[in-house]
Amino acid sequence: MTSDSPDTLDDLVSESEPSVAARDVESVLGLCCARGLPQTMLRWHYRSRHHSLIAISNESFYDRRLFIVPSPIESNPNLGLRFHHVHNGTFDRGGTATNREEAKLIAQAVITHASTTPQLTLGVGAFSVRQQTAILNELELLRRENPQTEPFFESTSHEPFFVKNLENIQGDERDVIFISVGYGKNPEGYMAMSFGPLSSEGGERRLNVLITRAKRRCEVFASITDEDLDLNRAKGAGVKSLKAFLKYARTGTLPESVLADRGTASPFEATVRAQIESLGYKVDAHVGVAGFFIDLAVRHPEKEGQYVLGIECDGTTYHSARSARDRDRLRHAVLEDHGWALHRIWSTDWFQRPDAQLKKVQDAITSALRNPSSRGDTRGSLNFRTGVVTKPDTETCVSREASDTAEGESLFISLAVPYEVADFQVPTNKSPYEISKKALAKTIVKIVSIEGPLHESEVLLRVRDLWGMGRTSARVQEAVSIAILSAVSDSACTMDEGFLSIPDAPVRVRTRGDDCPPNIRKAELLPPAELRAAILGVLQISIAAGEDELASTVARVLGFRSCGGNLREAIQSQIQSLATAGTIVSSEGMWSITDQADCIDRTSGR
Repeated sequence: MTSDSPDTLDDLVSESEPSVAARDVESVLGLCCARGLPQTMLRWHYRSRHHSLIAISNESFYDRRLFIVPSPIESNPNLGLRFHHVHNGTFDRGGTATNREEAKLIAQAVITHASTTPQLTLGVGAFSVRQQTAILNELELLRRENPQTEPFFESTSHEPFFVKNLENIQGDERDVIFISVGYGKNPEGYMAMSFGPLSSEGGERRLNVLITRAKRRCEVFASITDEDLDLNRAKGAGVKSLKAFLKYARTGTLPESVLADRGTASPFEATVRAQIESLGYKVDAHVGVAGFFIDLAVRHPEKEGQYVLGIECDGTTYHSARSARDRDRLRHAVLEDHGWALHRIWSTDWFQRPDAQLKKVQDAITSALRNPSSRGDTRGSLNFRTGVVTKPDTETCVSREASDTAEGESLFISLAVPYEVADFQVPTNKSPYEISKKALAKTIVKIVSIEGPLHESEVLLRVRDLWGMGRTSARVQEAVSIAILSAVSDSACTMDEGFLSIPDAPVRVRTRGDDCPPNIRKAELLPPAELRAAILGVLQISIAAGEDELASTVARVLGFRSCGGNLREAIQSQIQSLATAGTIVSSEGMWSITDQADCIDRTSGR
């Protein structure tokens, strides 16, 4: 650094006017804004698998500008926002500054989660450092009483369990988030309108970060409700935002401004709706909360709070799309990914043949009712088998969760086939080095045809296992190496980065279970071609994905419970390889397959 260059961030900021010191700005984002850097708002919201997880933030913090994908189910114990009223909880304001009853209830809920749904990642967010500590203390006691849950708390996962506070939870996301408000009435019943960092300047932004960390479900534990908050006595915009959030969590009622923003159905949509209702079904128009609506949604005739079919018309929503890709591909794929069974009605077809089109709608409803586990009823890209969290007996719960795919697999699982290990008869009366080079090469080709792409080091181990040898001697290693070279030179196999394949054979994406040989689960022994094929397969289904979500999904497709360390590096390396080749492209942090790559071989990734 030269003598006339700034030595600190404060010096850098002070070089131009107006003067802004880094220490006076709340965040790096605020500093950038103060410096006049250009801003662009990302409008698509991908994290939340249910609209209730983001609806109030969109209203309170994003001026209703986010595009939020609606869920086909309004109430279910697996997704969405829930409220638990801790009736006997009190806040020890003059002493420990904690709410012990609330901490106990959350600790018990954590143990229940670890016991019943350990496959879902979990995080706990508290409004204060002291409440965070109280939860950790209560949880430690319960963990000693429930040692069988310890594997859930191991930190080896890419998204390990955590307990954090309002100040340091930013950047984290988990399948399930528990929130502890902590603050409440004291034992004498007095409610102070002071909420720590939330009452300070910028407290509303801290709250927004906390309440938007969940991908599948957010459960709010509080000894107070929105009715206990007096805005005439409260300080700061954060408390006002908290009151709105608690009301929505407790009642599920959106502000009138949101409901009024949904628009009205076109005459065509109104006609279709009336005809479907004449069949005996209930139909809702413009289902959704912001920016992204289902034109018409047919309610399930037997399951309360669930839609059986979404109907898209070429009305206002269709014509307002910016491009044909948004209108005909992206929108449809995103809705199916969130669990909608969809049916399209063209206005020209309807007006020319209304009876025939109405019959098609009836057939679509009947099909959706008969096949609830089909793709149209799959609840999201990461929905591996899930269970229902048992609710503590002391709670009052308002649920709007949405997912009944506890019985189904994720869409992405269909990308992979089970890994098959080569196991066939060989002439064990002779050692591998005692048979001819061509005979051993033929055996290696057969191994590769079953397991390829396969690293050459693993080929040696498979030869060892087929011959039933405890170890591989130098003579066996030499014989296998020579036979591999022979197979490659005869074009019976190809070698790429140390991995053997059969020429022109499609690359299969395979899931590696715990019963597979341990070496094939090592990141360095995952075939690059197979990783590329898995990446492209995931993007073909999801249309677009952030790099972290893409890597985690690919890992699960391959049979790994988590994605971290060497595995993540291996996947990210192949993401970059595909990007360099122009097969995929990143836009605003989201990877997608390029238009030029539409004709590529999805199985090979090339």
